[in-house]
Amino acid sequence: MHRTTRRQSLTEAGAAFYPKAVQILQLLQEAEQDVAADTQRVSGGLRLSAPVSFGITHLAPALAEFRRQYPEVTLDVVLNDRQVNLVEEGYDLAIRIASSLQPSLVARPLMSVEMLLCASPDYLRAHGSPKHPRDLAQHDCLVYSNDASAHEWQFQQGQEQVSVRVYGSVQSDNGEILVAAAEEGIGVVRMPRFLCQAALDSGRLQPILTDWQLPTHTVYAVYADRRWLPPRVRALIDFLVARFGE
Repeated sequence: MHRTTRRQSLTEAGAAFYPKAVQILQLLQEAEQDVAADTQRVSGGLRLSAPVSFGITHLAPALAEFRRQYPEVTLDVVLNDRQVNLVEEGYDLAIRIASSLQPSLVARPLMSVEMLLCASPDYLRAHGSPKHPRDLAQHDCLVYSNDASAHEWQFQQGQEQVSVRVYGSVQSDNGEILVAAAEEGIGVVRMPRFLCQAALDSGRLQPILTDWQLPTHTVYAVYADRRWLPPRVRALIDFLVARFGE
């Protein structure tokens, strides 16, 4: 600009620069308005990972209700008992059942899960029922391989805490396989109640060591970054918290 004590005016370069700068600022303002409108809209694609059994029994009906509430959201649901890498594998959200999580992850607890120790009547007749957690060291214990404490089972009774190193003839990353193996009399299984309740109700499995408490697990909604969460992801998290929190 040309400046004097009385006035200022554009130079030739300024005169050429000004209308283009105004146009750029107008485009930027329009872009910001478009983004602001879009960030308030619950729509778009959402990729979700969840454990197989929990996904089928509990998550599927919940997601159907979520879609009825938010019809503009499309879901890509991958059921896998493996713990996926959210960022590297492109997931918006993961459902995990665990007693603890990696500190690098952001998580919302959805519900508590009671853990039970069970075996079939045939197995207990053949091998006897353990009277103390330490007796499990002499039993065939079916191991869920995705659990961080897969071979180290914890128990508590009042102030007494016991940790038992267990081994077994079958291990798997899928809980339903282990429950089925326990029903066939292969060994002792440690599973969430929601996975073994039907077998308990029918008598195919019996609870054991019921006077000892196992660590409670929690169902979490896990995501990678709390700083910017798309409305569709936040809406699903809030929906799941409300549904399972009941």
